[in-house]
Amino acid sequence: MTGSPEFLGKPRTDWVVFGVTAAIMFVVVLWGAVGTDSLSTASKTALDWLLTNTGWGFVLAATGFVIFALYLAFSKFGRIPLGKDGEQPEFRTISWIAMMFSAGMGIGLMFFGVSEPLGHFVDPPPGTSPAESEEAIKTAMATSLFHWTLHPWAIYAVAGLAIAYSTFRRGRRQTISAVFLPLIGKRNAEGPLGKAIDILALFATLFGSAASLGIGTLQIRSGLESAGWLAKDSAGSTVLVAIIAILTVCFILSAVSGVEKGIQWLSNINMVLAGVLALFVFVVGPTVFILDLLPTSVGSYLSEFGEMASRAGATGGDEMQDWLAGWTIFYWAWWISWTPFVGMFIARISRGRTIRQFVAGVLLVPSGVSLIWFAIFGGASIDAQKAGANVYGEGNAEAQTFDVLGTMPWATVTSVLVMVLVAIFFVSGADAASIVMGTLSQRGAIEPSKWVVIFWGAATGAVAAIMLVIGSAGGDEEKALDGIQKLTFIAALPFAIVMVFMCVALLKDLRSDDVTLRDAKGAEVLEQAVIAGTEEHDGEFQLVTTPAEADESEATATAPAGGKE
Repeated sequence: MTGSPEFLGKPRTDWVVFGVTAAIMFVVVLWGAVGTDSLSTASKTALDWLLTNTGWGFVLAATGFVIFALYLAFSKFGRIPLGKDGEQPEFRTISWIAMMFSAGMGIGLMFFGVSEPLGHFVDPPPGTSPAESEEAIKTAMATSLFHWTLHPWAIYAVAGLAIAYSTFRRGRRQTISAVFLPLIGKRNAEGPLGKAIDILALFATLFGSAASLGIGTLQIRSGLESAGWLAKDSAGSTVLVAIIAILTVCFILSAVSGVEKGIQWLSNINMVLAGVLALFVFVVGPTVFILDLLPTSVGSYLSEFGEMASRAGATGGDEMQDWLAGWTIFYWAWWISWTPFVGMFIARISRGRTIRQFVAGVLLVPSGVSLIWFAIFGGASIDAQKAGANVYGEGNAEAQTFDVLGTMPWATVTSVLVMVLVAIFFVSGADAASIVMGTLSQRGAIEPSKWVVIFWGAATGAVAAIMLVIGSAGGDEEKALDGIQKLTFIAALPFAIVMVFMCVALLKDLRSDDVTLRDAKGAEVLEQAVIAGTEEHDGEFQLVTTPAEADESEATATAPAGGKE
């Protein structure tokens, strides 16, 4: 069953995957440098077409991944380990969860924890609730949880599970293309088709990380302005590039230190700091309102789940189509575009866990943390808005977290803490992304060469810096960054199709796993033994074991010692 561990040994660079992706990066950056408007227009046209014509596919696929992940956990496949039989998990559970959460969406929660519930409260989805009403609170929380709990983590879980099983159970390379071996064969998986899959994954990871770095940089700048350390609207490209340079150096240093040191330490530190911040807002903020919001949010999420999962532009008109494009469909495509990176990283840290443990950990624990986080920060922001503080402002999501903290004591201290959290969440996430990009570039090496990790880390910082500088030259840093975000989003469409076939390949692998075969053989032999014993001994018999070469008449006691492929 478990093959030779191809991913072990000295890393060997796949120059096709590495070279093509690097070339695409330089072409896109050059295009952005000489024709920012052209890049933005082309990507917007492609994005509009994608949302209009394939949005339904993202909606179906995202819900399908939730169902598939839960099916694997509760089925007979749930006890199959992601490693050799009896192998113990590589990381402690608390560190495993912390690293998974930091890589998956830590920086996103820092950005949207306040802005999304607040945004849906002030401007609810079409046809749901009146703005800023009591019903709008339920709708805002249910919608936020819909976007940040089971669906995104199921998308990550499916990819991570397929990669972890392929790598640690079957002994294949830790690449996405290797997952498809049972469907397309080894020659195609390691040939042009497999390389195309890995190039797409590497491209999405690079530009997704760069876009995230840009978002984090802009939020840190807003925090510096909020704390009074920078005059508003006076921080030009020099400050932005300086922030990017510092973050890039930090995550490169963390990445080359290895997963066990860098990412694990940063993730554990950030979980503690995030917990301190959440506890502070819970205690100092509207505590009773937040406590009331927890069960209300869960109830609203469950009761409105079917409606939220089935929203479509065809039945809701242009207004609903526009809303879906800006929220639900955009989220599903965004999560899918990040799946190569997050899925591979989760797979990397999940060796030794069973499929049931993996799904439970990846699906339920982060979803529970997201529930608490959105209840605390969303509740605080909604309560402040209701009280007349107008923390929503002009809809500037980057500043809303700092505006909410500004209504509480120690605003400067907490604002600094938020900036530290954003920085560390990005460093830990980009750290993981650099290692994953190195892994994809070097034929699935678990520990890629440091030069490759450094190259992709520097490339991530360079892409973000160049696009922000280009934008700031026109007075709008977000314009150029928006083009990169759109390109990352567009990459999600082909990868969504890849993910569907990943599910098919994984299911085919699981059906031929040793555990599955042993279960099937054991059930078959036991049934034959019971039938034979009943017929020959009138039900008075006992089961014993005999060699497989024994005469079939002795089948009353045959049971295998273990399955073989």
